[in-house]
Amino acid sequence: MTFLNVLFRNLTHDLAIDLGTSNTLVYLKGKGIVLDEPSVVALRKNEKGLDRVLAVGKEAKMMLGRAPEKIDVIRPMKDGVIADFEVTQEMLRQFIKKVYRRRILFRPRIIVSIPVGITPVEKKAILECAKSAGASEVYLIEEPMAAAIGAGLPITEPTGNMVVDIGGGTTEVAVISLGGIVYSKSVRVAGDKMDEAIVQYINRKYNFLIGLGTAETIKMSIGNACGGEDLGAIAVKGRDLVSGIPKILNIKAQEVREMISEEVNAIVQAVRSALEQMPPELSADILDRGIVLSGGGALLKNLDVLLREEMRVPITVAENPLLTVALGAGKALDSMPLLKDVLVD
Repeated sequence: MTFLNVLFRNLTHDLAIDLGTSNTLVYLKGKGIVLDEPSVVALRKNEKGLDRVLAVGKEAKMMLGRAPEKIDVIRPMKDGVIADFEVTQEMLRQFIKKVYRRRILFRPRIIVSIPVGITPVEKKAILECAKSAGASEVYLIEEPMAAAIGAGLPITEPTGNMVVDIGGGTTEVAVISLGGIVYSKSVRVAGDKMDEAIVQYINRKYNFLIGLGTAETIKMSIGNACGGEDLGAIAVKGRDLVSGIPKILNIKAQEVREMISEEVNAIVQAVRSALEQMPPELSADILDRGIVLSGGGALLKNLDVLLREEMRVPITVAENPLLTVALGAGKALDSMPLLKDVLVD
């Protein structure tokens, strides 16, 4: 590396990005996580019919379901991959600008977390998007690997480490040993599908319409994976489809468990499939060390209890499940020579 390259590297700050379906987190080298915002963009059409970015992140999410016809509020990520390239690119550019808050002289290196098993086309889209948003170099790291690093698991040792990362768009299950992923499975069932299931159930059973934001509130407040303590009920506001007027409906925690049971079962089956297909030596390690849950879905009440009952192995929720992937990608960024082998080619 030339003197100028060393100088340039010292004058810029590299980033690790957890580009999620629901939220995007940014880790700034030397400072930690500096941005955590919804992956939402609001666009306004001008007189020529061209889209102009009106807001990104938290400001844009507040407009969901409330925007007039001239404003489109978009989630450009779907199932952990880019659904709208140009909008994702602009969202990333705006987030990077928020992180620095001033003009930077040199383009940063960026590590982006990706779901396991994405197609080459999806991978290429993420690489090009990050470069177009201002990166000088782009590296990719698989989400369960980043989650394992973020949870402090000994990924380079010859022992099995199992991670289940439940995000907004995908659930990633992986067994890691000797710095590599021995087994992985990605199912496109996670937090967003639970929200959709809650909306559909309430619509079908009560002829009552709520938005996805309200469904997310229900899930986070009284959502639960299995029986146990009484989690009570929640009053939700929506529209009665029979009378057509706004109304308040009381929803019980037991009902919410029924609403999301199909999605929870899909996650349980993905974990069971991993346990059934891994090599026996690693099975013994998992029996001793257990499984670590990360991602926003890990916060679903009693999910760890259900998995413990079903799998008969220890289940641990990561210390900061919402931040685990971003923290792991950040650690990989901080220790690039040590962890270069975990990056995706």
